[in-house]
Amino acid sequence: MKKVFGKVISLMLAAVMIFTMAGCSSSEPQEGTGSENSTGTAAEAGTEEGTDAETQAEVSSSGEKIVNIGVTDSLGGVNPLTIDQTWINKYAVGLQFLPLVDLDENLEFQPMLADSITTEDNQNFIVHINDAAVWSDGTPVTAEDVEYTFLRLASPVVGNPTMLLYAFEGVGDDGFVEEGATGVEGVKVIDEKTIQFTTKYPIALTTFENTYACYLHTLPKHVIEQFSEEELTTADWFNHPDVVSGPYRLTDYDVNHYITYTANTEYWKGAPRIDKLNFKIVDSSQVYSGLQSGEIDVTHHTMTAIPQEDYESIEALENVNVIYGSPITNQSVFIQTANITDAKVRQALVYAIDRNQILEQLMKGHGEVVDGFLSSASPFYDDSIVPLEYNPEKAKELLEEAGWDGSQTLRFYVNSGDGTFVNAAQVMVAQWAAVGIKVEVQTVDLATLMTIAGTTDYDLFAVQYTYAPVDPYPDVSWLLGGEGSWTGYGDDSVNEALEKTQTAGSTEEIKELYSIVDKKVQEDVPMFSAYIISAQGAVSKRLTGVNANVYGFFNNVQEWDIAE
Repeated sequence: MKKVFGKVISLMLAAVMIFTMAGCSSSEPQEGTGSENSTGTAAEAGTEEGTDAETQAEVSSSGEKIVNIGVTDSLGGVNPLTIDQTWINKYAVGLQFLPLVDLDENLEFQPMLADSITTEDNQNFIVHINDAAVWSDGTPVTAEDVEYTFLRLASPVVGNPTMLLYAFEGVGDDGFVEEGATGVEGVKVIDEKTIQFTTKYPIALTTFENTYACYLHTLPKHVIEQFSEEELTTADWFNHPDVVSGPYRLTDYDVNHYITYTANTEYWKGAPRIDKLNFKIVDSSQVYSGLQSGEIDVTHHTMTAIPQEDYESIEALENVNVIYGSPITNQSVFIQTANITDAKVRQALVYAIDRNQILEQLMKGHGEVVDGFLSSASPFYDDSIVPLEYNPEKAKELLEEAGWDGSQTLRFYVNSGDGTFVNAAQVMVAQWAAVGIKVEVQTVDLATLMTIAGTTDYDLFAVQYTYAPVDPYPDVSWLLGGEGSWTGYGDDSVNEALEKTQTAGSTEEIKELYSIVDKKVQEDVPMFSAYIISAQGAVSKRLTGVNANVYGFFNNVQEWDIAE
């Protein structure tokens, strides 16, 4: 079976190139060379939303209600056809162009644009668009809109690899259809509101929903078809679209500083109560002061990397409520096995570091240590898998057995926007040095990190990665997908277990299959979890209706309000 490309939940996937956004805004992205290159605030960028008078959850002098969301990752782009699948990009697009469904706080798929997705054979998926769904110009959202968007995503001219649509009938193994295609065998319009997707092989309904339905941001065919396929990648229309299906419409952005939205008053689920919504892209060290001053009203568990040293200070703030998320965000360290070929060396890397100490000292215990991909938040988690202990002597033995001479310096790339892990990486480097492994840390911004991840020009890199607890299959399948994946690692027993998860009939059976995978990952170490994060989130006490969970955060954003 071909493996399906997974989606990142807090980052882009795979050999994904960083695509040029559809028409740059007022400034170009900064070169991400290290943690010293922190991003600024919207106020520093000089936007009207960035003034002190409008950077709080307040009713402005004009009577507008304004809310600011603090995030610490830079924006990759706003064009649904060319963006990567990081959380910030998913939400930046999803506020305007709804996905078909999205996960909610109960880890169930909530209808968004679609009101149902069903299958009888795990190969034919029937999607019904909500009868009430309309574009902001009053035109109904139709199955033809969905088909058109799919075909453009699969266009070799657009060339976006992040959806990897080769799972569907009629799509090439490269994930693309013919240039200018007007139809494809695997996507059939049944009626105005119903469309059928057909895959080449069985996949679980949850995988279809999590991998495709959550990331297919349907576009208005009656507006977009004016552009050629070449123009779709650069059209300025995407920078300020006038026809949307979601609760908000983009008005301006700067990839390193801000994204601003105005309410879609014609939103078919009800006009948003907040008139203006802003993403303030800041350095992690600025989150606490922003919450304290009211310049930041909301933080999100996966889009906002709050330094652990600020957790207690934020808890003490009188103007915010603090909510800790479930342990689902994995501080994953990926090892390029093409460069570190001996599993004994990879095991030594884990034995040499005290992950529990890092968790307690840097994360104040807000999380857990596991081996493999799954955390205790997943229904498929196997608590019988005991994480490799901190044992530097064992690490030295393994290195000696592997013939490690200590002369090689490993390159370890880290997201500069994650201040806590930048500190953790330094601790790890010192502990590795103690057993004879020299490691050099390179801190780069997220976009640069993802570009590097698309090559094999690294030995290790770390990034926060949220594996959907109900459907880790797409991500794990990709990450252990052999040559070209982030690990370069492949194993037949892993492949077999993963494929069986797609047709397994019970939770217990699926759990046993993922246990096979996690045990093999613990043995061969193509990746390891530095720790699993129970991330901190915060919401201003002046706000009501905010669903402060990792999943479902924006599902009902139209209900957010400012308390009178």
